[in-house]
Amino acid sequence: MQQPRLAGRYAKSLVDLAVEQNQLEAVYKDMQYLKAVCRQSKEFTALLKSPIIQSDKKRQIVEAVTTGKISKMTEGFNRLLVQKGRESVLPEIVHAFIDQYNEIKGIHKVKITTAVEVSDALKQEIVSKIKAETALQTIELETAVKNELIGGYTLEFHNNLVDASILRDLNDIRKQFLSNVYVRNIR
Repeated sequence: MQQPRLAGRYAKSLVDLAVEQNQLEAVYKDMQYLKAVCRQSKEFTALLKSPIIQSDKKRQIVEAVTTGKISKMTEGFNRLLVQKGRESVLPEIVHAFIDQYNEIKGIHKVKITTAVEVSDALKQEIVSKIKAETALQTIELETAVKNELIGGYTLEFHNNLVDASILRDLNDIRKQFLSNVYVRNIR
């Protein structure tokens, strides 16, 4: 069950506390670690969401996974989540925290999807081009590969999508042929 408002509130509280205690960078690294754990272990995420497993067992497992790898502030935050029965929202809180951190630091996420893997030199060129063309100065580039694009790319940033793929061009041509605009214009 997705709860973005709840996750946003918990993340905001953690961001405010981390800023107040001058530990924002340490908590951000902790959130990156928790994001990696949630991404790599579907079992861990399923455990957090399971209504069958008792909260004290969940607390022990979360502590076993994170002890020595995250700061005391994040450990306390995780304990609080388990006490309040909100541990199932942890993966969403992690994403909300990272988004809020990026907003504070002025980091803009840009995702480029191509048909083939992109080289590091081309990634740097893309980042340079985006910086030159827009007001975005600190960019975190995420790449993905989708073979069905055939060629070209799609670029996503700030809820905008630039689709310069061959797949989109072919779909546009298909729509034109299906609507038969050329025959109608001849008559």
